[in-house]
Amino acid sequence: MLPVFRNAERTSNDNGASATQPAEGNPPVDPLLQVTGAGSDEPVNVPTIEASDSTFSDGSDLHEGKYFNTKKDLKRKLSDIAMKGNFEFRTRKSNRSLWVIECINPNCSWRLRASKIVPESTKFVIRKYVGVHSCSLLNRNANHRQATYVVIGEQVAPQYVGVEKGPGPKGVQTFARTELGAQISYYKAWRGRKHAHTLIRGSPEQSFHVLPSYFHMLEKLNPRTVTRIEVDGESRFKYLFLAFGVAIRGFRYMRKVVGIDGTFLKGQYRGVLLVATAQDGNGQCYPLAWGIVDSENEDAWSWFLTQLKEIIGDTDELALISDRAPSIKKAISTVFEKAHHGACAWHVAQNIKNKFKCADIMGSYWSAVNAYRCEDFTRYMIEISNRYPRVAEYLENEVGFEKWSRCHYPGLRYNITTTNMVESLNSMLVNARDFPYVALLDVIQEKNVQVVER
Repeated sequence: MLPVFRNAERTSNDNGASATQPAEGNPPVDPLLQVTGAGSDEPVNVPTIEASDSTFSDGSDLHEGKYFNTKKDLKRKLSDIAMKGNFEFRTRKSNRSLWVIECINPNCSWRLRASKIVPESTKFVIRKYVGVHSCSLLNRNANHRQATYVVIGEQVAPQYVGVEKGPGPKGVQTFARTELGAQISYYKAWRGRKHAHTLIRGSPEQSFHVLPSYFHMLEKLNPRTVTRIEVDGESRFKYLFLAFGVAIRGFRYMRKVVGIDGTFLKGQYRGVLLVATAQDGNGQCYPLAWGIVDSENEDAWSWFLTQLKEIIGDTDELALISDRAPSIKKAISTVFEKAHHGACAWHVAQNIKNKFKCADIMGSYWSAVNAYRCEDFTRYMIEISNRYPRVAEYLENEVGFEKWSRCHYPGLRYNITTTNMVESLNSMLVNARDFPYVALLDVIQEKNVQVVER
């Protein structure tokens, strides 16, 4: 039968300590150790343990009459005490209004009984408590059941506040060992870290739920900010678009060259982060618009570029620089009728090295890319043609001179020949790519402010 602690009538002894008034003919019983069998009023006496080398205190500040706001708070407190004391406990009885636990060693005296103050309340109070262990110190265990990933996550969560990265799983293992006295596996540390992330940044499901409200507040607090959310036929999230009002207003003073690219997200629901950025007169990155889509396909790029077109327009002075992915190429030609599309020269160079295995020609290639005069460009192309005719044919016919060379570009792309400005922004978010979407947007907003105030 499951033992429960019984309230005893108490009197004061000569030292002011409380004691139980025993029945006539029976020896005194310590009220902290007096229990009754479930469904019975007959007391079961647990032997009183004298202090000796085989006993030790759990070192806590718990006492009878101490209150906790919820049962969860009490359990968290006991788990913390158990980890730091290197002992384990087990639950003897638990329901909505009662919690009875004892040391995992059945012969140990350590135990606690707590219950609701009143049935209608959520507050729990400790009714009976014995904080001294009578089991051997040899039974103390640093790898115990109370060191769950939830408890570990709650304890380590403050270390993720205000930072993008925080400790990794090995760092969580170190924290548990040094701060909590618990030895945990790498997998448990990983789950604890994930739980801490959820406590601080919310879950992906919560992020989807609050996204409309989040965008509403952004528009309210940032005048002329543009936000869009696209859902499918079943009202499930599909795409989002965000352009801050200050970025939109400032674009008129930027070079009319916009780099666009995407980077994979690592959260539970994956996705791709799309970025559009410009440059100011000093060559500094100017974040313009952000989007999250399911993948880099033609539909996603067409939707994103349509939103982008609404804020930057479509003129023959506008240049769009990207890699040569077919989905981007087709989406740009469909959405932008007047703007000129240029290929990222770095991606073209990577294709050349991978396809033709001719890294030694890269010097001539980059000279041709940056050549301002057509005479200089022709000279460098002759050098390439003499050594690697197939490379020259690839650059002229398959890619097209007007896509990658500065002197043949039909518009004005200045000295912007690559999408490095987009890659720079992506590198700023490398530690936030596994965040839920709203937490990721918080980091984007912070980075955007830093760029504007620079």
